[in-house]
Amino acid sequence: MRYTQEQISTALVLLKATGSPDKVIQTLGYPSSPMLYHWRKKYPKYYDVPNQKHWRQAPTELKHDVIKRCIIKGEPVKLVAEEIGYTPSLIYKWIREYRGKGCFQPMKKTTANINVNPNDITSAEDINVLKAQMLDMQMEIDILKETINVLKKDPGIDQTALTNREKAVIIDALKNKYSLPDLLKKLNLAKSSYYYQEKAIYAEDKYSDLRKRIIQLFHENRDIFGYRRIHMLLYREGIKVSEKVVRRIMKQEKLIIRRKRRQKYNSYKGEITPAVENVIDRDFHATKPNQKWLTDITEFSIKAGKVYLSPIIDCLDGMPVSWTIGTSPNAELANTMLRNAIATLKPNEKPIVHSDRGCHYRWPEWIQIMKEANLTRSMSKKGCSPDNSACEGFFGHLKTEMFYGHNWDEYSIEEFIQEINGYMRWYCKDRIKSTLGGLSPLDYRRSIGIAV
Repeated sequence: MRYTQEQISTALVLLKATGSPDKVIQTLGYPSSPMLYHWRKKYPKYYDVPNQKHWRQAPTELKHDVIKRCIIKGEPVKLVAEEIGYTPSLIYKWIREYRGKGCFQPMKKTTANINVNPNDITSAEDINVLKAQMLDMQMEIDILKETINVLKKDPGIDQTALTNREKAVIIDALKNKYSLPDLLKKLNLAKSSYYYQEKAIYAEDKYSDLRKRIIQLFHENRDIFGYRRIHMLLYREGIKVSEKVVRRIMKQEKLIIRRKRRQKYNSYKGEITPAVENVIDRDFHATKPNQKWLTDITEFSIKAGKVYLSPIIDCLDGMPVSWTIGTSPNAELANTMLRNAIATLKPNEKPIVHSDRGCHYRWPEWIQIMKEANLTRSMSKKGCSPDNSACEGFFGHLKTEMFYGHNWDEYSIEEFIQEINGYMRWYCKDRIKSTLGGLSPLDYRRSIGIAV
């Protein structure tokens, strides 16, 4: 696994603050101890100050002076260390020694006697300052730990970028260990903002019933409806709510539509018979049913084999008039679908049937069926999918909503065919469309007085 520079610097800064590799690994969840020591050696700028002499014995008065500068005056340890020529880790050691014993161990015998004035430093005051410093350091570590473990943020997250709600969650996790004012100050959060977020977090969900209904509608419709269609369904049920509320609830509940693209099946086999004129000419608008039909064949590839769907789509409302499903894209698949669609026509209905230049629509039997029914043929230009875009759009919806993102490994060919048939029936009866005013194709036809 490769770590970012930000993750490395975070680990080394935490190591410098705690002095414990185990605590770093426990807090951040990474890296291993050997890797941490490797980083410490490779990136000294994050841990040690290079070229510093730490072999010299420091005089006691120097230690007192350093503690006064770092703890009482608040000067940065790193800058003081660079100035006096000792490592920051050694200065932290002096601080720990003074905090624990209230004084320093006497120096080894030297040629000069050094007299220390006891009035230079007040032991009780210094100890309290040191304790506050260590408590502040530990608070920073605990806040970082909660940011990683509770909020699931990246270890290198900038705490100033946290939202007020996220800060309130961290404070709730730590308020039994630290005082509330200290936590508010450390996270730069106003007291009023904290209590506002507390009230919002623990307030009763006023959308609880709506939330349950949205989840139910999403799953009832094959987990494929976005917030706009869910909003339409709610409106049909008399539930008036903003689209933004529906979108926010679906985001909170992770009601996400699966999307994936695969290569489209191509039935073009060359110019086996003369092509006909493009009568439709990309005008897919129809004023009545059975005026303009579109057709094509699409392929589904699953572990058990390949399955092919051949539908007829009505331009009036996108309803599949007829469809056939098989394991081979042969003439029988297309011809049977066409005969079934013709059987639904009234005597005076003679739709235009538009297709691409696939071989299925150029075989003699297909042409003969069209002539006997007195239907008009129309074909796209060679390799021009926009000429049949309405049918391509139907396949896109079908595969996005029913096929992509699902595991079909355990399905047999027969079971998968049943799933396609189920979707096609659901598409006609229950799948609402914004272009139809939030109605399904079947409901739309009923609304305009067409008997179905």
